[in-house]
Amino acid sequence: MFRDRQEAGRKLGIELEKLRLHQPVVLALPRGGVPVAAEVAKALKAPLDLIIVRKVGAPGNPELAVAAIVDGDPPDVVLNREIVEAYSLDDDALRVLIAKERPELERRRLAYRGKHPPLSIAGKTAIIVDDGVATGTTMKVAIRALKRRSPRDIVVAIPVAPPDTLAELAQETDWIVCLSQPAHFHALGHHYLSFPQLTDGEVTDALKDAAHERAADQRAVRRETTKPRVA
Repeated sequence: MFRDRQEAGRKLGIELEKLRLHQPVVLALPRGGVPVAAEVAKALKAPLDLIIVRKVGAPGNPELAVAAIVDGDPPDVVLNREIVEAYSLDDDALRVLIAKERPELERRRLAYRGKHPPLSIAGKTAIIVDDGVATGTTMKVAIRALKRRSPRDIVVAIPVAPPDTLAELAQETDWIVCLSQPAHFHALGHHYLSFPQLTDGEVTDALKDAAHERAADQRAVRRETTKPRVA
């Protein structure tokens, strides 16, 4: 059991440091993944960004995802082809369903990122972080969307997940770092002593703090490298 998301992130950071990843970029799944990812980014001295996923529900069954939209420039649409075929949805029907969800994706993007574009991961190591996964559906969508953006590697970093979900994710990604794999997985919050719901404001505050801390680290590095050498 983890004390809170921050402790989980610090422990993940320790494990990820051992991998010596090439140009890591840390991508949090909001909201719960943000405080975890902030600690990972701090440990790796890496930039922190978000990967925002919006589910597209089936007609009459909004909880069943026929697709998902992943924020980007342009956004990626990942189809759940089995559900699309089960509902006999043609391209026009899919376009209508997807169009309904785009405003909410845009609202979240503006709320969390403002006008800042997503960080490029081309040729870099994308580390997707959440506070845990149960079914892994959102994580799979995020992985599949990121593969289209030409990363060198994709790493999934999570504090806790059931073994069967990890086995499925292992088929989608290059690396998985998971600290706890309980055979009897309960609701995610049961694996934390403190597991509050986060607000949009807390997400943006965490991103701002991470950006300020990274900028301070970079200034310190520049000062160190420009010091005159004493013979």
